[in-house]
Amino acid sequence: MYPISRVVLIIVLVCLFLRNGAPADLKFVLVKREIVESRLKSFSRNDTERESILKTMFGEAGCSEHVSELQVKHVKQPDLICVLPGASQDVIFVGAHFDHVDAGEGVVDNWSGASMLPSLYEGLRRNPTRHTFIFISFSGEEKGELGSEAYVNRMSKEDVARSMAMINLETLGLGPTAVWLSHADPHLASKLAAVAQALKIPIRGVNVEEVGSSDSEQFARRKIPRITVHSLTQTTLPILHSSRDKLAAIQLDDYYNSYHLLAAYLTYLDESLDRRL
Repeated sequence: MYPISRVVLIIVLVCLFLRNGAPADLKFVLVKREIVESRLKSFSRNDTERESILKTMFGEAGCSEHVSELQVKHVKQPDLICVLPGASQDVIFVGAHFDHVDAGEGVVDNWSGASMLPSLYEGLRRNPTRHTFIFISFSGEEKGELGSEAYVNRMSKEDVARSMAMINLETLGLGPTAVWLSHADPHLASKLAAVAQALKIPIRGVNVEEVGSSDSEQFARRKIPRITVHSLTQTTLPILHSSRDKLAAIQLDDYYNSYHLLAAYLTYLDESLDRRL
């Protein structure tokens, strides 16, 4: 585990107006930028090695007792699951697939999302949470969302009833943070926009129906509110599944801004989400 001196405690006082008009004060922890970037740069072009690297990262972040694997049919690599127990059994999922296609290095799609999960966990665990957070790095997304399908299929009705939200991270760092608005729960999207405005971090709505699907859609079919956060535009779209998908394609300032925004967003969701939106 990284010593606590390697994280920075950020106390943010922002006017995030809730339904009753009262401002919410956010207190959240950010992992140092050098650690976030180091995790991004620790990629492999082998999916089995990626899963192993992620498991090590989660262990370093403090998730060694609550990490597990879920075997996925037709895929060699399992889903990797890290649980942060909260005061209740109501769950907020945070997910990102770690597998990639052969072209390029697969840093954008989607090591950028998967390698951010341990940093989000590490910051969130520093303070008690109301909700239980389940961080999942999915395998088999490029073969038809097999990892997320396997996870969702095993959820009982009781599991679904306790599921408050699913936040999916996909292709981050190509530019400012974006949201797939047409496939996002409106309440989750509005809360993200409020946090972005408070932090003065740019965000935009960019729909990506023509690109394909996402692991969040497996949760949507069980009627779990979901949102996919990405960074794609019409200009950067051709980078995916090509030899241009390399570390050099990542804009590191934008990548860390996305991490900063998501770290605050998860804390805000923990404080503001009531049972099922």
